[in-house]
Amino acid sequence: MRDLGVFAEVAPSETPASQLASAKGVIISGGPASVYDPGSPHIDPRLLRLGAPVLGICYGQQLMAHLLGGQVEKGERGEYGFAQLDLRARDLQAEDSLFRGIAGPQQVWMSHRDLVAAPPPGFQVVASTPTCRVAAMSAPDRRLYGVQFHPEVVHTPSGREILSNFVFGICGCVRDWNPAGQIESLEAQIRETAAGRNVFFFVSGGVDSTVAFTLCLKSLGSQRVHGAYVDTGLMRQGETDFVRANFAALGASGFQVVDAAPQFLPALEQAIEPEHKRRVIGEEFVRVQQRILETEHFLDGNWILGQGTIYPDTIESGGTAKADLIKTHHNRVAGIQKIIDEGRLIEPLSSFYKDEVRALGRQLGISSALLDRHPFPGPGLAIRCLCGAVEAPPVKSKDGWELPIRSVGVQGDSRTYRAVLAIDDFPSSMEEAALLVNRNEGVNRVVVAVRAAARISEMRAHPARLTRQRLARLRHADAVVRRLSHDSGFDSQVWQFPVVLIPFGTADCPDSVVLRPIDSVDGMTASVVRAPEELLQRTAAELCRLEGVAGVFYDVTNKPPATIEWE
Repeated sequence: MRDLGVFAEVAPSETPASQLASAKGVIISGGPASVYDPGSPHIDPRLLRLGAPVLGICYGQQLMAHLLGGQVEKGERGEYGFAQLDLRARDLQAEDSLFRGIAGPQQVWMSHRDLVAAPPPGFQVVASTPTCRVAAMSAPDRRLYGVQFHPEVVHTPSGREILSNFVFGICGCVRDWNPAGQIESLEAQIRETAAGRNVFFFVSGGVDSTVAFTLCLKSLGSQRVHGAYVDTGLMRQGETDFVRANFAALGASGFQVVDAAPQFLPALEQAIEPEHKRRVIGEEFVRVQQRILETEHFLDGNWILGQGTIYPDTIESGGTAKADLIKTHHNRVAGIQKIIDEGRLIEPLSSFYKDEVRALGRQLGISSALLDRHPFPGPGLAIRCLCGAVEAPPVKSKDGWELPIRSVGVQGDSRTYRAVLAIDDFPSSMEEAALLVNRNEGVNRVVVAVRAAARISEMRAHPARLTRQRLARLRHADAVVRRLSHDSGFDSQVWQFPVVLIPFGTADCPDSVVLRPIDSVDGMTASVVRAPEELLQRTAAELCRLEGVAGVFYDVTNKPPATIEWE
């Protein structure tokens, strides 16, 4: 809605209808629950009788159908990724049609388990897909609408038009929101929250923390805003020097670089599972933070902590009452939570998406060299260097090889942790890659074998830890990929390009590298970007010459069903 220029607020699903009576329209969002599950999110049924337009998306459509007498069927496996939408309504040009001005078959994005088998009385079926009869339904006379697919993601090309029809044509809204126009109110909020106190940031050098830091710098002045960059030993090649130079250019007089690698790396030696890694990193980060705060006398009442947390971090960390956990955010571990509970926290960007944060940064005058950087995870290379405890061979399946390597996914809007399917050739389309995941129940990610020292059947998963040697191997591989993609111009065609090290290879070369270039707008969904063949082969050849690297794989999985990062 905000991309369309209309102010929107997020409210708990159980908000009483009386509190929403002044809303021009209401959207019931998607989610991983089933309407039949105990404790699943529900709405005040009176909301559907208010007279304000209501749009149900995914779970929202199912809940609407369930409450109004329709039939919702339990899904066994679900459907994730692209689908073809066929419009059925006779009059799609009516003012009260979601699909006004849209004609012909449409590509849409699905991510669901349950589905509506029969709409409620008085509703018409507006659209279907080959596997979902009620892909959209409406009762225009009651101003109620539902879609099973996700119009809010960029992978539904007509989605923006559908939402525009709802917000302007049906709800009668006007444009009243511009993220870059919020700077003055953000500065006022910062001054109010700081209440005369100074602000201390632990900055990552990425877009979010830099924009948050700069906002505070502009609001409070350089003497009241201090920052520390903690080099955990999990950084990319040249990262610390880049960050130091950029903060000097911002005029940050109170800025320091802290070398904490001797603390982080030993603590991570026994961490194998992704959640364990994130927890250890979060706990060590809090210890470093505490030491710095005590050493620099930042613990007295004159100081509060600033963070660059943005809205997707809150949503995907289960930060709203009914949100499902997709990732564990390092800013939300117990130690940080204690600081939040004490009220010593300022997060000026917590209501903004990544693209909105960049818009704010441009208005603040932050250099494009920093704003246009690919996002990099807070835990650093630790969550791109996968570990394992056992030796195991791949398992042959009807579609390829199921690797004994697990990665994080998001299926049905909830977090999964499943195996990886390796295939020999690039799929003919991204729809084909999605189908491979949908029909292989224990899989949430598909990779293509680009180059390897042995056949997949001869390779093995090996016990592996987060050692200095493996981190150096990944750091070198990442530097190779960044150099070649930058020189070729390919990095400007992608939103993010994770390079992942997996403990799968041969006895002499125990690791392989996975390339993960994707395109996205806000990180909530993402699509694979195929590198030019010449660049891919040149990159794979150089990577395979690195010590310990047995092969190169290419991740061809969209989000969903896979998350952007592997852990």
